[in-house]
Amino acid sequence: MLSRKVGRVVLGLCSRKPSPVCAAGRSGFSWTAVREERTRWLQRSACPAREHRPVHRHPGVRSVSQSTVDPKEVKKFQSLASKWWDEHGEFAALHAMNDLRVPFIRDNLLNVHRARHPGKPLAGLRILDVGCGGGLLTEPLGRLGARVLGIDPVEDSIGTARLHSSYDPDLRERVSYQACTLEQLSAAGGGGEEEDGATLFDAVVASEVVEHLADLETFALCCSHVLKPGGSLFITTINKTNLSYALGIVAAEQLLRIVPRGTHDWEKFISPVELERLLESYGFCVKSVQGMLYNPLSGAWSWTNSTAINYALHAVKVKEDVENIGSDQHTHPAATHG
Repeated sequence: MLSRKVGRVVLGLCSRKPSPVCAAGRSGFSWTAVREERTRWLQRSACPAREHRPVHRHPGVRSVSQSTVDPKEVKKFQSLASKWWDEHGEFAALHAMNDLRVPFIRDNLLNVHRARHPGKPLAGLRILDVGCGGGLLTEPLGRLGARVLGIDPVEDSIGTARLHSSYDPDLRERVSYQACTLEQLSAAGGGGEEEDGATLFDAVVASEVVEHLADLETFALCCSHVLKPGGSLFITTINKTNLSYALGIVAAEQLLRIVPRGTHDWEKFISPVELERLLESYGFCVKSVQGMLYNPLSGAWSWTNSTAINYALHAVKVKEDVENIGSDQHTHPAATHG
């Protein structure tokens, strides 16, 4: 069966670090075919606008446009806005990812914030969930006691999130949603608790988001604006490797249909090294990077030593004032796209 065959390939390839060149094995999987298919896909998706893009300041990172939002991505997720809470539908893998990402966020925050609240370990903390969609991650964080604001540029997704959370009385005082972009929230002051005249958060979460953004520079700058000094940034995303293309796009979208076709653009993927370099330039210190592996046979996620496909990153905003970081290159983002 095709799904079992691909599943064995996934587990086998991710049990070790990928080598630059892999010959076709017993599974019949060919890196040459994958690279050729990726080249054809890039040629089909190429557009004249690509020729006029500004020079990147960071290798592999898109240049600043003052907006994190890609209109094509908004349109894509608009069509899926009513399906967020179908645990067996297009977002099944995201539902399953909570088994890893919720403890990852909780445990790292508890390492920073020593206060203990039995039953509500994150009580007293304020978290921003960027690109929250229907609230799949927002709600579990709220149930851990945190006050969570979920933001997303897709209004219908925010409507779905609000409706779903309204059925749980335990969330009404802790979870809220806003249809806006990160740069809009940053320009408005953050929306968190008052601290020295600024409205800031204890943590920002962007799970499976950065690979859909139009501008990672603006994203990093805005995250530094809305976080308290010493605050945490949590990111889960997809590495930019041949393996991630083969499994994240060819297998997941085209063969197994784990996610809808066209969900991902390989050109927007970013490696842990590039992401760490970008974040450090905006006043963050990366504390940990951990590989993640999805098993299409069991529908479950697990931690792995390899970051070749998916990975989770935890960074902390340095306690010095970073308001002027990058000021020679940027103005404070105040775009109102989305």
